[in-house]
Amino acid sequence: MVAVGQLGLEQLQSIDEPAILISTDYRVLAANEAYRARFPGMIEPGVSRCHGVSHGYDNPCDQHGESCPLKKAGVSKRTERVFHVHHGPEGLEHVDIKLEPVFDARGDLAGFIEVIKPIEIAQAEPASGFVGRSTAFSEMLGLLQRGASSEVPILLLGESGSGKELAARAVHDSSPRAEGPFVPVECSGLNDALFESELFGHVRGAFTGATAPKPGLIEASVGGTLFLDEIGDVPLSMQVKLLRLLESGTFRRVGDVAPQRADFRLVCATHRDLDRLVQQGAFRQDLYFRINAFPIPMPSLRDRPDDLDLLSASLLEGSGKRLSSGALARLKAYPFPGNVRELRNILERATLLADGEFLFEEHLPDHVRGAIHTEGSAEAVGPPPGWPTAIVPLEEAIAHYLRWAEGQHRGDRVALAKRLGLSERTLYRRLRSAAMADDSVSDD
Repeated sequence: MVAVGQLGLEQLQSIDEPAILISTDYRVLAANEAYRARFPGMIEPGVSRCHGVSHGYDNPCDQHGESCPLKKAGVSKRTERVFHVHHGPEGLEHVDIKLEPVFDARGDLAGFIEVIKPIEIAQAEPASGFVGRSTAFSEMLGLLQRGASSEVPILLLGESGSGKELAARAVHDSSPRAEGPFVPVECSGLNDALFESELFGHVRGAFTGATAPKPGLIEASVGGTLFLDEIGDVPLSMQVKLLRLLESGTFRRVGDVAPQRADFRLVCATHRDLDRLVQQGAFRQDLYFRINAFPIPMPSLRDRPDDLDLLSASLLEGSGKRLSSGALARLKAYPFPGNVRELRNILERATLLADGEFLFEEHLPDHVRGAIHTEGSAEAVGPPPGWPTAIVPLEEAIAHYLRWAEGQHRGDRVALAKRLGLSERTLYRRLRSAAMADDSVSDD
C-alpha cells in the first residue's frame, strides 16, 4: 500500500470522474471524492475486492466469462478499456471502465487506477428507451460509446426492429453535439423530388405548389445530428447529391443558386446488404466508403436472449402486468423476425387480452405459442429429465435442479440467477457445492 499510495493517491484525487486505486491482488485501496459521492458506502478500503464490489463475485471477472480489465492491463502494462454492467447504488448500470497501470520507482507494476464512467444512454434495469445487459448488447454499446465522441460517420447495420433509431439517438446524446437537434430522416418510400426537397429544402416557385420557401432537414440539423434511416433505399440519382454534400459540406435548396453551409454529424442505418448493392450497381461505392467509416452491427433479439426478461419488463412497465413463466418460455423459443418491435406488439396485444396481473400462454398469438412445439423443445417447460423418483434430501434435489437449469438456460449466470430468484453469489455458491458433490461421488 505504501508504494502504491505514494505514486497513485495524488493522481487518484486529481481525477474528476469516479476512480479507485486497486492493488495487483484486486483489493480496493482508496477511492476519490467523485467515487464516494457516486457510489456511497460500496467499498471498505483495503478489504473490498473490485470484482466483489462491481459484480458480487467471489473471484475475478474473467473466471465468470467476463473481460477483466485488471488482468488485461497486468499483462499489457498499458491502459485498457472495457464496458461492463456493474452494481450501482440504484441497481445494475452500464459503465465505461478505463484501467491505468501504476508503476513504482523501479518501473515495476505496483497497482492500478480504475476510472468508472457511468453510461447514461442505456439502462440495465427495466426502463423506457435503450435497454439491455446481455453480452451482445454491451459489446454494441461499447462501440457506440467509442464512436460517439468523434465526428466520424457511423453506420448502424441491423435487422428491422432491432433499435437502430434508439442507437442513433444514443450516439447523439453521448456526443459533443448532444445539446443540438437530433433530426431523423426516413429514406424509404421517398422519390427523387421528394427526397431532395425534404433534405435540401426549396425556394418559392421552385416547382408547382412551392408557394413559400421551406428549409430542409439539413438546415434543421445545424449543430446536431442528421440520422439517415434506411440509407440503402436512397434513390441512385440522389446518391450523387448526397455524396457532394458530404464531401463539400455545402448544399443548395431546390430552385436556388446560392450554396448553404451544412453543419451536422452524420449517422446512417440500414437493414440491407450495402456490399451487395454496390456490386449490383444499386448503391454508389464512393458514397458507401463515405458513410461506412465506423460500422456498428446491431444485434437482433435472437442474438440477445438474455435480454428478453428485461425488455419484456421494460415494455410492460406501468401496465400492472407481468409475464407468467410459461409465457416467458414460449417467447424465449420464438425467433422474433421483427425483433424488439415485434415483441412490443405481442405484449401490447397480450395486455389487452389479459384480465388479471399475469400474461399467460393463451394470451400470446398462435404462431408464438406454437414455437416450442415446432422446434421440438416442449420438454424444456416440463419437469427436469431424470428427476429423482424416490424421496431424497432437499439439498440434493436443489442441486439436481440447479444443474438442470444451468444446462437448459441459454444465457449467462446473471440472467439465470434472476430467473431463479437468487443473487449471483448464491447461485455461484450452490453450483460450486453441487460440482464438489459430484466430484466426491466420482472419486468414491
